[in-house]
Amino acid sequence: MMFFVTCVTLACFAALASLVPVLAHDEHDHDNQMPLDYVRFPYQAVYPGDNQVTADSIFSGITTFARLPWVQCLGKDKNELFDVAFIGAPFDTGTSYRPGARFGPAGIRAGSRRLTLYGGYNVPLEVNPFLSGLKLVDCGDIPVTPYDNKFAIEQIELGHKELLHRPAFSPLGNDSVTGQVLQPISVDGVNHPRIITLGGDHTIVLPLLRSIHSAYGPISVIHFDSHLDTWKPQVFGGAPSSQAAINHGTYFYWASQEGLIKNGSSIHGAIRTTLSGPADYDNDDASGFQRIEAREIDTIGTAGIVQKIKDTVGDLPVYLSIDIDSLDPAFAPATGTPETGGWSTRELRTILRGLDGLHIVSADIVEVAPAYDTNAELTTMAAADVLFEVLSVMAKTPLGKIAA
Repeated sequence: MMFFVTCVTLACFAALASLVPVLAHDEHDHDNQMPLDYVRFPYQAVYPGDNQVTADSIFSGITTFARLPWVQCLGKDKNELFDVAFIGAPFDTGTSYRPGARFGPAGIRAGSRRLTLYGGYNVPLEVNPFLSGLKLVDCGDIPVTPYDNKFAIEQIELGHKELLHRPAFSPLGNDSVTGQVLQPISVDGVNHPRIITLGGDHTIVLPLLRSIHSAYGPISVIHFDSHLDTWKPQVFGGAPSSQAAINHGTYFYWASQEGLIKNGSSIHGAIRTTLSGPADYDNDDASGFQRIEAREIDTIGTAGIVQKIKDTVGDLPVYLSIDIDSLDPAFAPATGTPETGGWSTRELRTILRGLDGLHIVSADIVEVAPAYDTNAELTTMAAADVLFEVLSVMAKTPLGKIAA
């Protein structure tokens, strides 16, 4: 008897289940629904434009920077072209205090998920970099060994150079004012794509500048940081070995020694470090940098800082390196060597927007160590927002010039 009841019950459920598709079909027109795999542009993520739907499930899917398409640029997609690529360099064995920046690339990507929550239009700069016509991709991370700093630095240089030396996806086009054809500003005459690197501790900038030098020669550098990072190895860490001499406090010293930096047209911003003594500033001068102290914002404001930067670099090609500790720990606590008295997130973003018009060939953000962050992802969100400003500036200014 129980067997009969069970069979009847199962039969009833089966009958009801068979009705569900029919009922669902009556209520919804599947022919008019958007397929789950629909992408408007095969190479690009879908971003809302003016007056289109926003705030729609941005937390779903694989976590790439700002939900950009993931392209295996160093793997099966090694022939893929792009205009701007994000690449991670998960290296932190050159740090002097708190490690953890090897997880920076993943943290920054997580902090970027809400970048396009309401659309990607940058109001102050009047541009939506995601809809600017540039092909933007996230290339994942450069494979970096945690066991051998020398080998890891070589991996970072080669990985970056592999991306940098592909031709850009989009042509330079014509100058927006004169209509004349733009010529590449690189020394090799190639229209290179831009690479935005997610660090990693600041040591990674030495191999990045070696890569940049291969396309642009000696480069002007804008460096936002609480520290100089031009220390002599004998001063910073004591250089107990040749490899230990290269770390996140000495990489600019070595870059200067190797001729990678254009002396006199490079500048630090947000400096507020203690020193071994005045000789550290003498060495910084010899390394080719001018300085803006963090406290200067109280007297000359953000506009004065922007003017100092532009007066220094002029219209030369420039590399932009941003240490998250340029921000005060109140705004970015998750970093390896925090220093109080820094700039606010709003101030740094304002200064970055002031760089509009500069030829920023590539950029990085470093020293984000998510293990020290708040549960609200304060530091990683700040890092992502900073890069949003950088990307917006890049989108507005092509890497071209009018032929003389």
